[in-house]
Amino acid sequence: MKRSLLLAALAIPFFCLGQSKTDTLQLSLTEVVDIAKKQSTAAVQASTIRENQYWQYKTFRANYRPQLGLDGSLPQFSKTNIPVTQPEGTVEFKPVTNDNSQLNLGVTQNIGLTGGQLFVGSNMLRFRDFDRHQTRYNGNPLVIGFNQPLFAFNPFTWDKKIEPLRYEESHRKYAQDVEAIGREATELFFNLLIAQINADIATKNLSNHATLYKIGEAKSQLGRLSKDELLRLKLGLLNAKKFVAQADVNVETSVLQLKSFIGLSSSEAIKLELPDKLVRFELSESLALREARENRQQSIEFKRVLLEADKDIAKAKGENGLKANLFGSFGLTNAAGDAAGIYRGAKDQQVVRLGFQLPIMDWGRGASRVKTAQANKKLVEATIQQAQVNFDQEILSQVKQLKVIREQMQTNIEADQTAAERFEIARKRYLLGDLSITDLNIALQEKDQARRDYILSLKSFWTAYYNLRALTLYDFEAGKKIAN
Repeated sequence: MKRSLLLAALAIPFFCLGQSKTDTLQLSLTEVVDIAKKQSTAAVQASTIRENQYWQYKTFRANYRPQLGLDGSLPQFSKTNIPVTQPEGTVEFKPVTNDNSQLNLGVTQNIGLTGGQLFVGSNMLRFRDFDRHQTRYNGNPLVIGFNQPLFAFNPFTWDKKIEPLRYEESHRKYAQDVEAIGREATELFFNLLIAQINADIATKNLSNHATLYKIGEAKSQLGRLSKDELLRLKLGLLNAKKFVAQADVNVETSVLQLKSFIGLSSSEAIKLELPDKLVRFELSESLALREARENRQQSIEFKRVLLEADKDIAKAKGENGLKANLFGSFGLTNAAGDAAGIYRGAKDQQVVRLGFQLPIMDWGRGASRVKTAQANKKLVEATIQQAQVNFDQEILSQVKQLKVIREQMQTNIEADQTAAERFEIARKRYLLGDLSITDLNIALQEKDQARRDYILSLKSFWTAYYNLRALTLYDFEAGKKIAN
């Protein structure tokens, strides 16, 4: 009877794997990361920010190109009374009804080197007096001129230095954002993978406890198992059912989170593949530091922030002290009774004006602005210096962490295999009556924990790997910079 009972127990499958469904979507870690980088909401946001920065840069470039514009009023009608001074000094209000029409066509060109502006234009003014039935035209067939600030702050010079850096910074930020998406997708991938593995473990453990309870009932009927031990087996079965129910809920939650993040609208169930094949690549601190300093957004950001601090100082100095503006225009002007007459016999016209502004007493306001800007630059320099230190430390820490994880992976693999083998031996010993239920449960717990530790070590490795990619913008596996 004992031998028959043992054979029956051995015949019962100890691990019941669920049947694969035809509507299950198999995904690897690489596939999940690629999907997230292409169609996730975060990817769309990163792409939109980059596009916004592109058009801002186009606007900056357009400021240094000729601008052609047309403006005017067609017409401006007026019916009112105006004061008219009489010869004896009195004032009479006379009714006036007229309209004015004006057109101005011009080309302007900013001068980046000096901060001034050149312009070429043509304008025409039409005046019609309804009371006197008179129409007159006045205009400038051609006007060429310039407007040049003197001793003033020149924003064009600084923008030429800063805006290209800002544009390059936006490219690198986009690349970092995309890699950060890969890192986040990796986190969610392993959250679901761990939930699925926990569900598999819970299902297998439920099968194990069901088998043990059936064997316990058979032994109890033969009087070879105490009531207390049978109740312990039943309690283990009930707990296993609860673990299966909770594990299924965790899987559903993790599936929704992953689908929501990567932008996957498919209603198919997801089954993740275990990413147990680790990438092999050269991992040195000097390589990671060099690539991070060359590629990351912060490298450009540090230069830009320093230039902006210098710009603020130059602006404070330019607004302090003597300010002058030189304006000049040269061209042709005429007045006539018809539009075409303006262009017949036009006369020369020249205008030159030099204006200036000199503060006599400002109670130190200008000097205070300069000192404030200089103090802000010192603060920026100190902040950047600390940020650079933190920058390097973050890279070195990530490299060391990844090295440790990679070295410990083999230990975790062996621990997983050893715990699984030990549990199999413990299971057989229990069926032979050579091991207590307590020792069997300990072996089961150690097996489950070793499996979870192995999966968590895989998560740590891949998360650290994608994090290092985001920190350095360098593809260590391919040995090349990540395109932005």
